[in-house]
Amino acid sequence: MIGPAPILALLIGILNTSIYVLIRGSAGGQLPLLLIAAFLGAWAGDAIGARLGLDLLVLGDFRIVAASIVSWIAIAFVSIIAILGPTKRNAGP
Repeated sequence: MIGPAPILALLIGILNTSIYVLIRGSAGGQLPLLLIAAFLGAWAGDAIGARLGLDLLVLGDFRIVAASIVSWIAIAFVSIIAILGPTKRNAGP
């Protein structure tokens, strides 16, 4: 039986990614990576929050604040890697 954590992590990840794109204005072609990173970050954040006992805002057994913090860290990581990574160059004349 799957608990509600993956579903809530997906919702938190979508919400945080949407806020990021709203603030930035564009995802720059990295929207799928941002969504995956935010989802996995939120899921990991809930687990980390459970281990550390961070119960600031809880929905059932899901720690929303810890999930959001780690989700934003994952979004920032993907954004920094995209900026520092190689860029495409057109081989035109």
